[in-house]
This record gives sequence, structure tokens and C-alpha cells, in this order.
Amino acid sequence: MLYVNPATGNDAASGQLSAPLKTLNRALQRAKAGTTIRLAAGTYSTATGEAFPLIVPSGVTVSGNEGGKGQGIAIAGSGKYKSATLGSQNITILLQGQAQLRGVTVNNPVRGGTAIWIESADSTVSNNTLNNCDRSGLVATGTAKPLIADNVLTNNAASGITFAGNAKGEVHRNRCQGTAEGIAIRDRAAPLVNDNRLLNNRIGVTIAQDARPVLRRNRIESNSQGGMTVSDRAAPDFGQSQDPAGNVFLNNRLFDVQNRTAAVLISGGNQLNRSRLEGTIKIEVGQVPETKPDQGTSGFRDMVGHWSEPFVAAMVGRGLISGFPDGTFRPEESLTRAQYAAIVAKAFQRPAQRSTIRFQDIPANFWAAAAIARTQQMGFIAGFPDGTFRPQQNLTRAQAIVSLVNGLGLRGGNPDSLKIYRDRALIPSYAIAAIATATERRMLVSQPQTHTIEPLRDITRAEAATLIYQALVAAGEATAIPSTTIVEPDVAILSFADIEDHWAASFIRGLVSQALVSGFANGTFRPEVAMTRSQYAALVVKTFNPQPQRPERHFIDVPADFWAAAAIQRAYQGRFLSGFPNGTFAPDESILRIQALVSLVQGLGLSAGDASILNRYSDQQEIPDYARTAVVAATQHQLAIAAPPGQQLNPQTAATRADVAAMVYQALVLQGRLPALNSPYIIQG
Repeated sequence: MLYVNPATGNDAASGQLSAPLKTLNRALQRAKAGTTIRLAAGTYSTATGEAFPLIVPSGVTVSGNEGGKGQGIAIAGSGKYKSATLGSQNITILLQGQAQLRGVTVNNPVRGGTAIWIESADSTVSNNTLNNCDRSGLVATGTAKPLIADNVLTNNAASGITFAGNAKGEVHRNRCQGTAEGIAIRDRAAPLVNDNRLLNNRIGVTIAQDARPVLRRNRIESNSQGGMTVSDRAAPDFGQSQDPAGNVFLNNRLFDVQNRTAAVLISGGNQLNRSRLEGTIKIEVGQVPETKPDQGTSGFRDMVGHWSEPFVAAMVGRGLISGFPDGTFRPEESLTRAQYAAIVAKAFQRPAQRSTIRFQDIPANFWAAAAIARTQQMGFIAGFPDGTFRPQQNLTRAQAIVSLVNGLGLRGGNPDSLKIYRDRALIPSYAIAAIATATERRMLVSQPQTHTIEPLRDITRAEAATLIYQALVAAGEATAIPSTTIVEPDVAILSFADIEDHWAASFIRGLVSQALVSGFANGTFRPEVAMTRSQYAALVVKTFNPQPQRPERHFIDVPADFWAAAAIQRAYQGRFLSGFPNGTFAPDESILRIQALVSLVQGLGLSAGDASILNRYSDQQEIPDYARTAVVAATQHQLAIAAPPGQQLNPQTAATRADVAAMVYQALVLQGRLPALNSPYIIQG
């Protein structure tokens, strides 16, 4: 993670949250695949030291205010770029490979200026505003296959989005407005264009030359000349009777669809005005989807584009939350204590931790009486000293966070984690430990800026839904949803008193940053403590989520109520671990270093090469025969660790928490999930 702040940063700084860089250009120079660059509010231009075009390497994510479509984060400038397919261009940002651009505003007003250029890359452009460009908001060309989703493209002179060359990819849920051509597709380009809104342009969509796009469920309206024009030899997929396209054309001035080709254009299942068709167009009978307000993934019309929509959609999908009869969710409304209790009672199934309390203001027939009782018994919420529950009182953000942390029994938060919040002084003393823990567990989402906690403000319905979903993730009961709105703790702060000068500190911090390992309540990590086989099983299951590859096996020393029984079974079925010939698993024995390496090689399905690589180990005679091939693979894939640096593997030594953290970290590097470390303790394959 690299942080950039054009107002307070310094390009000689570390790039941590507490010491941000000044320019995006410097961050891009330092970034490697897997790096996320977080931009603070401000303007990024030549006046603040930027050099254009900005080039985002493959695998790097540039992230700003995704929930606000880039509001407050402006990138403005232009530089020369020689396109392999379209010649010399003036562009602001070039995306390479699998780069991502999320939550920024970009404009390029110079002559022929384009904001985003994607040339033969598979990049992602999501939740940005691209406006006031002299040419186009975005151009994809060559053999590009980008994902262009949920952007706003306004007042660009030539086009909002252009696909040229042999570009394919997907164009979803964008709004193109105030341009000559909302979306222009030409040459041999063939993107999927669906659920976009094209309005108040000269022409909504132009398709020319040999283009072959697929158009589905787009809304094309109020364009000053026409909705869609097709020319040359272009042949768009515009639906058929058995595959209705569902595009809607409304209030376009001269024509809805104009076919200027020599071929017949087939229209199936589109809503258009037959009197506003030009050229040879065959209307096939098909069911035209009912035109409804856009309801997005959550099903609520007031959630489209809202920062919390994926979390609300996930909660709705689990049956944990619902909206109102008018089809809205009302994300910004406050949540009462009774409403909150009702959601939590559905979301979590925990044994009772407290005896039942009868609140004097909760009659037996109160709509949420059962939910309040259940939530109180599980330890998620309590009443007030006067014996009341106050069900209609709004819940504050601090109260909701404390409730979930306490109810789930989460511990170990470092108060230093709160330094990322500018308003941390407002956090009540009773909530400090809980909010620190929630921050480190990535439970918190804060909008519009992720560096304020606003603990005393009433929590909104959107915030509560997101917080509860993130709590489910922290509890291992839900899959994490990628989102740049999640508060990311500063890894430099997430430390422990006993690892500051430890050889494995960087590996440990990396796993902590992913919420895969944690320390103890006294602020230590205990890196030299041996890890048991059951603890290791729990870690690999949490980290790799292995899928079953063999049937279950009963281990005679792992009772059904053992704390790690489920994890042991999943680790066994996923081939990360096996038992012993006598039918035992030995859950409380220490896992050996050789066992951990064999586990990762087998579980990840890694292949081995030349066995002569074992000659580098001075203690290779201690490697058991069954493990020699696995050690070859582990060494070649840089999973093997030697501490202190040297040529000894120490295969029969108990693996410490530090050893395992380093090995697992390297496995995540191999999967592309964490950046590589330059550490002398990694045995080079």
C-alpha cells in the first residue's frame, strides 16, 4: 500500500499513511504488481509535480473515492503517447496489463486530449468521472479486453468511450452524457455493451467499419440527433426473438436506429419507435423486457451506484436485511436499536452468554422483542442502568462497532491503529479497544473519506449493513467483498512489542494486514512459540480456503467438539495435511518445518524440478525420503526459509509462529496475493 497526498506529501517519504508521497507519478515508479496506491483528496497536476502521461503498470491499482465517483480527487494534465495502432496521442493516463483505476476524476482539455488510454491491456476502469476532454473520456484499442464499469463520462468533445482496433471487453452501467458520440465502436472491435445510459449526446451509439459489438439493456434517450447509427460493414448483435436485447430508446430527436449498411439489421426485443427507424431494419417478435427503474445488484432503485451497494446486495441475498414497500432501501436513514437487534439476531447464531434480562420498555408483544432478547443473550447488546432498552433510540457508530466486537469476542486491537483517524479524539474511552480491533480486522467502512471515524454520529442503514457484513467476514462466515471503501489499517502501525527487530517482522505484518494472523491481548505476537498442527490447520484453511479433493477421514484424537475439528477436516480434504497410520492427527503436537513445507507444496499442487537443488542444504541428509521432492518444489518456488540466513533447512525442528508466517506469506506471493519481499531469509530457488 502506498499513500499519496499532493498537499502534505513528500516524494522522499516512505509512502506510508503517516508519511505519504507527494506525487502519483513517484508512487507509480515505486509500485509493483499487487500494490494499491491510495490518493488523498486534492488536485494532481503539473502544478503539484506530476509528469504526464501517468503510466499505471500491470497489477497496480490506483484508488481514490470510489463511492463518490472520484469526487474531490482530480487528475488533470496531458502528455504525448505513441499508440501502436492509432499514432500520436495526447493522453492523461495509460493503463497497462491488469492495472486498475478506481474512484478518480480525470480531465484532459488540451487539443485532441483523452483521459484514459488502454492499448492491448486487460485493465479495469471503475467508478470514475471522466469529463471535459477535448477528444474522449476513454479509448480502448489494439487487442484490449478491459472492464469499463460504473463510470460517469460527461462533456467530452468527441466521445465518452471509444473502442477501436480489435478491442473486446465489457462496458457496464456507465453514464455517457453531453458528447458528440456517447459510445463509439469501430474497426473490428467487439465489446459487450450492457446496462449503460446514453443521454443528451448528439448520437448515443455509433458503430462503424467491421465492428461486432453486443448490445443489451442499454437506455438511449434524449440524444439531439439520434439513438444509434450503424454504418459500413458493421454487424452488431442487437437481439433476436429467442434472445431479446432489451435496449430502450426514448425521445431521440431524428431517429432511434439508423442502418446505413447494405445488410439487414435485426432488432429483437428492443423498445423503440418504429416511425423513427431509418434503413433496412427487421423487427423480430420477442418479449420486450418491462422498462423499470434501474435497481442495480441490490434490487433497490436508490442504491444504484451507492458505495454500499455490494454489501447491501450480499445482506439481502442472505435474507438478513430488506427494504421498503416502495422499492427503496433508504441507505442514509438512521437505524434504531430495535432495528439493529433484529438484523444481528438473524446474522449470528451464537450460544447464549448472558442470562435473559426483561427490559421494562419492551412489552412481550413488541415487534422486535424476541430479537432483542436473543441479541442480548448472545452478548451483542445490553440495556441501560435504569432497566430500559430504549428500542426507538438511534444507534451511534461507536455503539454498533463495540456491539459487534464484543458479541464476536474479538480481542487484541492495538490503540496505535486509531492514528489513521483524524477525529480519533472523539472516540469514547469505552470504545477505544473495540474500534482498534475492528479497524485491524477490516470491519470498518467510512465514507466519503476513510480517515474519519465519526464515532458519535448515528449509524445509517447502509453503514450498519456493511459493518455487519464485514463482521461476518471477520468471523469467517462470509466471503470478503473487494472494496476500496474499507478502512485499511497502516501496516507499519500494526506491530507487536516482540517483533520490532525480529527477522520475520515483515512477513508477520504482511499476514496481519490481511487479517490472517493476530497477536495476543498483551500486544505480543510470540514469534518463537511453536505452532501446533491444529493451529496450522486453522491458518491454512483461513488463508487458502481449500476445496475438497478427497473424502472425509475420522481422526480418533479429534473429537467433534474440538475447537479446530472443522478446520482439520477441511485441511485434510484439501490435501494440505494428513494424519498418521494409527488413525490419529496429533492436533496438539508441534508441526515440524518439513511438515509445513510439504503441506504447502501438496495443498497448492506445486511441481518439482531438478533434485540437485537439494545440494545447497548442508543438512539435506536430515530431509526424510518422503519429503525430498516437496522440498525441491518448495525451494524452487521460494517457500523455504532459513533463519538465520544460511544453508540449513532444519527440517526436523518444530516450526515457530514466525517460521509458518514467513512460509505462508511466500505462498501468497506465489499466488500474486501479496507483494514479494527482499529478504535474506528466503532461500533462493
